[in-house]
Amino acid sequence: PPSPLQPPGLPLAPCRSFSNNKIQVELDESSGVAMMKFKSPPVNSLSLEFLTEFSISLEKLENNRACRGVIITSAVPKIFSSGLDITEMCGKSLEHYTEFWRAVQEMWLRLYGSNMVTVAAVNGSSPAGGCLVALSCDYRIMAENPKFSIGLNEAQLGIVAPFWFKDTFVNVVGHRIAERSLQLGSLHPAPEALRLGLVDELVPEEKLMEKAAAVMAQWLALPDHARQLTKTMMRKAVLDRLVAHREEDIKNFISFISKESIQKSLRMYMEMLKKRK
Repeated sequence: PPSPLQPPGLPLAPCRSFSNNKIQVELDESSGVAMMKFKSPPVNSLSLEFLTEFSISLEKLENNRACRGVIITSAVPKIFSSGLDITEMCGKSLEHYTEFWRAVQEMWLRLYGSNMVTVAAVNGSSPAGGCLVALSCDYRIMAENPKFSIGLNEAQLGIVAPFWFKDTFVNVVGHRIAERSLQLGSLHPAPEALRLGLVDELVPEEKLMEKAAAVMAQWLALPDHARQLTKTMMRKAVLDRLVAHREEDIKNFISFISKESIQKSLRMYMEMLKKRK
């Protein structure tokens, strides 16, 4: 079938793809749009390796003059991304926690601060870090399936979402909705996510890519510089806050994650996931 980014009847545009182990990237140079697909089964969890590949892929696209926008989606059925990989946070060394958390920060700084138009095509559930990825994009389209949910549900695991997760969330849904949702660690089914403004629109799953391409075209119809300067103006304060407090944020993460009570609840959570399988 023709690619959703390709108008019917035209010869296929040159498509550059560079796939890593966990993320597949294809750039259509005629439209300037890249497709980034998460393919790290079973649940696209954000491991150190995944985060590193994600940041490198974004950097490659950012540095490519031909690329103006990226659609981010999942190649794994029913899941966009399950969020941070718990095994990276359980029973590891302080050096490992430092490296892991720096990679989480790096991914967010690159994605939230990207010059490209970023459209999340959320084609499955998207808890915690998965939700952060979607929140960091310019526009979110979600598959219209009440079984798919999205939210920053860290509180359910006894974990606290860091201030920059919270800032990103508040900037999308406003203070009150974010406050309630974060405290309860809520996961919102797609229809509710739309109502709260957590996603911008819902479309039937089979129309998701077509819709993402149409939204992308609408955003790319504007002059890049005006859009980029506006995006920077809207997002700079939040980005600067993490940049200014990066080391402190890493220290906070390490002291929190190293607590025996937190390690214990993470171990229990991992046991529960194993039983579910």
